[in-house]
Amino acid sequence: MMRDSTRMLRTFVLRFALPIVLLSAAAAAVSMPLIDRLLSDWLRGDIQLRSEAVMQNIGPTVQRLLESGDANELAQYLNRVNNNEHLIAIITCDASGTVQTSTAAAPRGVTCTPLGTGEGRDATRVVDTSLGSVQISQFPLDMPSGARRTILLAYDSSFMDRRGSILHEYIVAFVLVGAVALSLLFVLAGWWSFKRWVLALVSDIRGRRFLEDATSAGLALPLLTQFRQVLREVEASQRLEIEYQENWTPTALQHVVREFLESPELLVISNREPYIHSFDADGQVRVQVPASGMVTALEPIMKACAGTWIAHGSGDADRSVVDRRARIGVPPTSPSYQLRRVWLTKEQEAGYYYGLSNEGLWPLCHLAYVRPEFRASDWQQYVDVNRKFAEAATEEIQGTSPVVLIQDYHFALLPAELRKRCADATIVLFWHIPWPNAETFGVCPWKRELISGMLQADILGFHTRYHCQNFLDAVDRFVEGQIDKEHMTVTIRGHKCQIAAYPISIEWPSPWEASTPSAEDCRRIIRSRYAIPEGAALGLGVERWDFTKGILERFGALKYLLETRPKLRGRVTLLQIVAPSRSKLPAYQALQERTIAVVDDINRQFSRDGWQPIILVPEHQEAPQVFELYRAADFCLVNSLHDGMNLVAKEFVAARDDEDGVLILSTFAGASRELLEALLVNPYDPIETAAAIEVALQMDRAERRERMQLMRRTVKQNNVYRWAGRILVDAAQIRQRQRLERHTQHQHLRNARVASA
Repeated sequence: MMRDSTRMLRTFVLRFALPIVLLSAAAAAVSMPLIDRLLSDWLRGDIQLRSEAVMQNIGPTVQRLLESGDANELAQYLNRVNNNEHLIAIITCDASGTVQTSTAAAPRGVTCTPLGTGEGRDATRVVDTSLGSVQISQFPLDMPSGARRTILLAYDSSFMDRRGSILHEYIVAFVLVGAVALSLLFVLAGWWSFKRWVLALVSDIRGRRFLEDATSAGLALPLLTQFRQVLREVEASQRLEIEYQENWTPTALQHVVREFLESPELLVISNREPYIHSFDADGQVRVQVPASGMVTALEPIMKACAGTWIAHGSGDADRSVVDRRARIGVPPTSPSYQLRRVWLTKEQEAGYYYGLSNEGLWPLCHLAYVRPEFRASDWQQYVDVNRKFAEAATEEIQGTSPVVLIQDYHFALLPAELRKRCADATIVLFWHIPWPNAETFGVCPWKRELISGMLQADILGFHTRYHCQNFLDAVDRFVEGQIDKEHMTVTIRGHKCQIAAYPISIEWPSPWEASTPSAEDCRRIIRSRYAIPEGAALGLGVERWDFTKGILERFGALKYLLETRPKLRGRVTLLQIVAPSRSKLPAYQALQERTIAVVDDINRQFSRDGWQPIILVPEHQEAPQVFELYRAADFCLVNSLHDGMNLVAKEFVAARDDEDGVLILSTFAGASRELLEALLVNPYDPIETAAAIEVALQMDRAERRERMQLMRRTVKQNNVYRWAGRILVDAAQIRQRQRLERHTQHQHLRNARVASA
């Protein structure tokens, strides 16, 4: 404690006392010319007073002797009265300025000035003589005869310099001593007060009172109140640090945006909008949330961080609810961010969305063995729409360096288009679907243009590292660029793009958890709604009606199970929810027709006594309804043929707060890298999938609970806020590096200009 006090005192002396002393010395030095002038004026005035006193004594006698004309007697008299230590000489002058009489010690350089050109009655002046600096006081005499005479009294003024030097020394000494004394007094008083305040604060902290209202009295109260406020802020910040590292929440994500990104302007760009406005049969506007994993993932991020979401306005009532800038606040019940809609013509939608995106890139990237279609007219529409979205984003950007999150394969060219318009933007492109191997992607006629456009992003994200490496292989084969596989970066035309894996996830806890009935109540509700017998286990499938989801393969596995395990007939029902999607495309129309035919065939073959093995619900279900289905199911079957992530698996796990239910998951879905406790299957193998269904039906409650606990922990820790937080933290680091690089470039330019000048 003594050592700490000594250190604190030394710190006070160095930081406070020394500056006061130096400041006082500087003030004294600055004030010296003024002191010199005041001292000089005072001493000269003193000499003048002495001269006037001498003149009053000798004036009548000198006047009489001058009138008598006795020069010898006048000289003797002047030498006799010239007995003052500083009075050097007494000189008399006639009217013409000629010296008549002077004392013996008169220095050379002292001359008479004619009265007519003098400096006035009783004038003084300082001259340099052989004896040094001399102050001359001039007094005129009016003789009885009318003649004009002048008496000069020459005083040695060099003593003023000696007195000035002595006075300087006294002043400096006084100032320094006073400054030191004042500083020490200030330091001791401040140190004593500060020590009291610190001891009081330490006492508060040890007594766990630092988060309470300040109770200390006296002058320390304001300072201690501020200390306590700082401690509150530090503790809150530390809680957020722990929270976003261990338990990601909306608040933690806001902390990342505020502290790491310094609250930038945030834009999200996607083809699918988070809210669709449509007219119902009565002409009323109805709001629908589309069935989209991307929307499910991004919606909570936008709610947490605000900003603007730019998307294609596809609803037939979308135009009727927006303002003149095609904007509307969403969510409808409690707007927290802006939705900017982009309008596309039917030709653009057909070529860009249905054509290149979903007949070309979608089947190309999914190994579902549907041949991709590539048409030059679709490519042109794709280029035009990407440019159109870039223009819309530019209109929404208010500053110079926004953060832009571009979503999915619809906008491979958008990073390059945005880079042209806003060079300092931080652009992130997240590819929600798989990326195939280089040989497969080589089928695309515009592979180089697509890859080059994507690489103009600062960050290019995929769900898995495998997809990242597939992309790097495609870059290596089709584009000229510098690839750093160790750091997963590609540099092309001077721009560096970071390639990284960010497994997407869902909101935790689910927003529907509190408002949805318990699992037991949901089982009763769903079984009653779809007339499912009490003795039949309920299996669930929730998908968009897409050929990549393995819907037909799922039905084939169930058929095989019922064929080979007759005892399970009547004991298992698969409730299949399929949301119609891309119904204009021939491949999807054929899939829908084939699905209905297969369901009819299986039900016709195995149904009995009011039980049917498959219940097909071909319509979109709102999120609360889907959450209810998850809670009611005994097992959920996710057997995608190929999927970037598949959030249905994670949604099912998040819904099971009863820690029950079994997840059957395809190894070709990205979620299988995280949910290792699921029953993993090859969706192309109906025997393996059928065996997994049988295992799920026979699994005991303890094993189901243990598996679900582990999966719920994984989903909780790796939720959507963590996904977004990782991307935004990486974006923040890139922004910082870019600022440093720009600063360095500007410095080099300035140095070059200076050198050339």
